[in-house]
Amino acid sequence: MKRGRLRVLLGAAPGVGKTYEMLEEGRRLAAEGHEVVIAIVETHGRAATAAQAEGLEVIPRREVAHRGVALAEMDLDAVLARHPRIALVDELAHTNAPGSTNEKRWQDVEAILGAGIDVITTVNVQHIASLGDVVEKITGVAQRETVPDAIVRAADQIEVVDLAPQSLRDRLAAGFVYPAERIDAALSNYFRLGNLTALRELALLWLADEVDSALQRYRVEQGIEGSWQARERVVVALTGGAEGETLVRRGARIAARSAGGELLAVHVSSQDGLRGEEPGALASQRALVESLGGTYHQVVGEDVAASLVDFARSVNASQLVIGVSRRGRLGAALTGPGIGATVIRLSGDIDVHIVNHSRAGGRFALPRLSGPALSAKRRILGFVTALVGGPLLSWLLIATGTEDSITTDVLAYQLLVVVVSLIGGIWPAVFAAVLSGLTLDFLFIDPLYTVTIDDPDHALSLVLYVIIAILVSVVVDQAARRARAARRAAAESELLATVAGSVLRGESAVPALVSRAREAFGLAGVRLVASDGSVLATDGEPLRDGRRVELPVGDGRARLELHGRDLDATERRLLDVVVAQLAAALERTDLAETAAEAGVLAETDQVRSALLSAVSHDLRRPLAAAVAALGGLRAAGDHLSADDRRELLETADESLATLSVLVTDLLDVSRVQAGVLAISLAPVDPADVVLAALDELDLGPDDVELSLDPDLPPLRADPVLLQRVMVNVLSNAVRFTPPGGRARVATSRLGGVAEIRVIDHGPGVAPERRDDMFAPFQRLGDTDNTVGLGLGLALSRGFAEGMGGTLTPEDTPGGGLTMVIALPVENGDAVASGITRETP
Repeated sequence: MKRGRLRVLLGAAPGVGKTYEMLEEGRRLAAEGHEVVIAIVETHGRAATAAQAEGLEVIPRREVAHRGVALAEMDLDAVLARHPRIALVDELAHTNAPGSTNEKRWQDVEAILGAGIDVITTVNVQHIASLGDVVEKITGVAQRETVPDAIVRAADQIEVVDLAPQSLRDRLAAGFVYPAERIDAALSNYFRLGNLTALRELALLWLADEVDSALQRYRVEQGIEGSWQARERVVVALTGGAEGETLVRRGARIAARSAGGELLAVHVSSQDGLRGEEPGALASQRALVESLGGTYHQVVGEDVAASLVDFARSVNASQLVIGVSRRGRLGAALTGPGIGATVIRLSGDIDVHIVNHSRAGGRFALPRLSGPALSAKRRILGFVTALVGGPLLSWLLIATGTEDSITTDVLAYQLLVVVVSLIGGIWPAVFAAVLSGLTLDFLFIDPLYTVTIDDPDHALSLVLYVIIAILVSVVVDQAARRARAARRAAAESELLATVAGSVLRGESAVPALVSRAREAFGLAGVRLVASDGSVLATDGEPLRDGRRVELPVGDGRARLELHGRDLDATERRLLDVVVAQLAAALERTDLAETAAEAGVLAETDQVRSALLSAVSHDLRRPLAAAVAALGGLRAAGDHLSADDRRELLETADESLATLSVLVTDLLDVSRVQAGVLAISLAPVDPADVVLAALDELDLGPDDVELSLDPDLPPLRADPVLLQRVMVNVLSNAVRFTPPGGRARVATSRLGGVAEIRVIDHGPGVAPERRDDMFAPFQRLGDTDNTVGLGLGLALSRGFAEGMGGTLTPEDTPGGGLTMVIALPVENGDAVASGITRETP
């Protein structure tokens, strides 16, 4: 029997419309004359979804009893017996009730497909097995219901049902996804905007991988060998050398520039295994590749360039990263084009990046001005050219010369002298001149095969040879010295620019300057020592007890110690520039520290000023009222009526109570800031705390709407402190609620954390000012001194954090502010058992 076709509707989160889309497609197919039935659909109470199911044939569910509860599951046997053309199966990752034919719904779908029935199903990205740990890191919620990747990837068609994150939050806030009692908790937890954005990207990337696999299968089936660069795929070639880390990081940056870019590292080993890679370096580079999200591959091949290009084409790469050759110029000249040139020639439409690295050239160092203008290598090469070129030239002239070709012979030897002088300078040129003069006299001037200088012309010729060699050598020497001076000037400019840049970059200027000085001057070690003996920065080898150079920095506040070699006058002048920049960097560091200390002092002074202002206004008012009331009682004595005496006593009592509360708040905030707040944790029923706060504030149903979860377990908190938090937060919510409106208190649970949400629909607080809400003595511009010292929220956050919880502000959907008190439940690690359906 032919297997049925599977079509999967993939969503980033609950509520994006997968079930609605499935039912809409079912209605369309039924209208075209196809036989469509609903095997099972979960509407979750959504009216629009239920309306889409109307008019379609529904297979009755099978009831299964579990722990005294009747659960309705898909009737697999009934679906197979009905044997429709197309079956609609919702929630592919669902776990069936115990006693069902299969443990998982995807296993039921496999049975339906095996019977030749096409299936349209739905699944969320968080239920794909390979993405479970990633989703848990994003949302903080572990997924217990999963479906193997292979089941989803085997589908004949996968579609993403996409909805913008903010649009999904708007749907949720409007009540189209969850009932009202679950909206606030969902918006502030699983359905945060960042969570939804990350899940959406995860779904799209997972589908992109699946599309890429399908593309690869199609290219193989059709025999297409060209590269189809549908996505950015970067291949990094590793040789096993130390430069591999540089190449991997460069390739990772290239891949990161394009969304969905993929990094692959490949090492080509020879068939005999004799190529000189370093296994330890390869192992560390492989770990680096995997830590950057890439994959490591190893192929065998004798032709490295061809093997690299073949691998890049096989994975449909768009870019190839290789290192510059480690061979010198002579090696390149003797062995021909390197791997880089060959890869570029073979790569075709694959972009090739050739990356420089430390093995290709030494680190930055200033060229030396002292010593010979030409290097020892060039001088040796000049002598070798004279020794080898002389005999070869003599053999050639003897083989082709005649008695009348003496002029040609002389010019040929003169050319050899000039070439040697250009290569090796004065001493190889003088050697070549003497050698060529003697050779001419021995082989080409009568009497042959003897060295005689009887004729003054011969002696003059030899002298001219030497003079010409010396003149050409002087010119070469001067050109070499000027070229080296130009390189030196360029290097000095680069050093000075880097030194200035290091100072401008700020905090890392001092160690950067020390490191650059050691590197530029080729020293063994450099360190900067403060006047008290502490080491401020160091680079290179530890300083030995032997000879060292010490330079004062910044009027003796520090000293720069160097060892390794003697510096010439020019280098000393440059070193003075580095010392001056070090002094500037140290001064800048001191100024930054002074500014930081001044900032702390300014903040302390601001708090002190606020405290004095608060004391002068808020404490003086109730104190003055109490003193006036008691003074009136004393002055009037028996002349007051009983009502007047009672009113004065009540005024004094209320004022002293207010004064007591203000003083208590001041003492509590000092304890919170000092970290010595006494806390007694115990199981607390959140409903009792909420009701006690309402009683204390004398609030009723007209002021506050309650939406308390009756199944919420006790919290672990200090009941007295939690009530004070509730009173402070709730009084603010009622105070800012518009006339005719009501504040709202809701409770919910997410894992081992319970939340008490206090919601108002007032003006709210701008995000950039929310940190100011929790600063002591802050009323956000409120000048009404009847509201206290501005310590309520500062104390509330301190109390919440002292109990192991948090107090955070959030936007209220539709406008306003929501204060969320999150505290651990008494048995936070326990996980309820039972059958779960699609919930975040």
